Order: sequence, then C-alpha cells, then structure tokens
Amino acid sequence: MIKGVVFDFDGLIIDTEVAWFEAYKEVVASYGADLPLARFAECVGTTDDVLYGVFRELIGNRAGFEEIEAQAARLVDEKMKNPVAREGVADYLAEAKRQGYRVALATSSSRAWATHFLTALGLMSYFEVLVTRDDVERVKPAPELYVKAVEALGLQSEQAIAFEDSVNGCKAAVSAGLDCVIVPSVVTADLPFEGYVLRLNSMAERSFSDVIDELKERANPNW
Repeated sequence: MIKGVVFDFDGLIIDTEVAWFEAYKEVVASYGADLPLARFAECVGTTDDVLYGVFRELIGNRAGFEEIEAQAARLVDEKMKNPVAREGVADYLAEAKRQGYRVALATSSSRAWATHFLTALGLMSYFEVLVTRDDVERVKPAPELYVKAVEALGLQSEQAIAFEDSVNGCKAAVSAGLDCVIVPSVVTADLPFEGYVLRLNSMAERSFSDVIDELKERANPNW
C-alpha cells in the first residue's frame, strides 16, 4: 500500500536545469567551445564530476571548473531571481498532504540550494523530510538518497513512490526499490529512461489522485 511520496528537486519541482544549461553554454562559448544540450543532459541529477569531465573535453585546460562554475553561478542567480514551480507541482504537494501521504525530498543538490528555493516558492511546509547530498556519501544514480528518505519517513521502499525528471534520478529510485513516475523537463525529455512505471509530460497532465489510483491498480487489479 502506498503511504509515502518522494520528490526530486532540480528539474522536477523547479526548472533550474534550463538556467544552468544556458549559463554553462554561455560560459563555455566564451572559451570558443559549444556545450550541446545532449551532453549536459547526461550530467543532470548526479555528481558534478561528470560535468567536470565534459568541460575538460570541450575546453581542455583553458579554464578550471571552479572558474567556470563561478561564472555560471552568477548568470544563474540572475536567471532565477523570480523562481516559478513547474506546472502542477503545488497541486500535487497539496493533494498528497491532504490525503495523508508522507512526503519527502531526495536531491543530489545541497540542502542550502533546495531550501532556498522551496522557501521562495512557499513549498517548504509540505516536506517532512529533506535528504540532500549533504547527507550521503554517494548521490544519484546511487540509491542512497532514496533509501535514506524512505527510512526517515518510517516506511518500506514498496510503500513509497518517487517522482523524477532525470535518468540518474530514475535509476536511483528504482535501485532503492521504489516505483518511479518520470516527469522529464525540457533538458531531459529526450533521454533514454528505463524502469519507470508511468511517464507524464507535466504534473498538470493528470491529478495526483489519478496517478496514485493507476499505480494501485497496476499493483493490485482487484484493489
């Protein structure tokens, strides 16, 4: 029986990924190189080491990652001055709480990053548990973030579902034993997702209750 819901953050709740892609692309261009969307998309939802490797490949030793990151961060700050949640997110969170589901966040980003935007969006109060990269040794696609989130909710993995927008996040959720609903962003829409139970274009496409009912039906047709 589904008792809990675990949400990813970047790209799922708020589309920070587009802002970071645009910022990195602009910075990389200043060094005479191009950052293809497909290459950036592969790095979404996991450790920055993957992105470091892409930059080394594209611009060699012309700039260190710290320099690129600092320049990109300044651009992202400008782009994200007025953050907006993805369509349907607030409705999902409100409905999940109203129906008594336990709600957690599992993100490869830092706690400071996630709490800043959740507070700005007025969504912080919906989450009982926040598990971030500050709490684990390995981020997604390793399952540790999801394992810890489910444990903190006092549930078993089969009692929770995950909502994700990235391949790395989906892999993490499935590896932790959760059914995963994917809601790809503009950045991740063309990636080869595997193992998910349901795909949505946005949370506005179907209500939270409809999604839960379908997952229950799939688990037990006689529900």
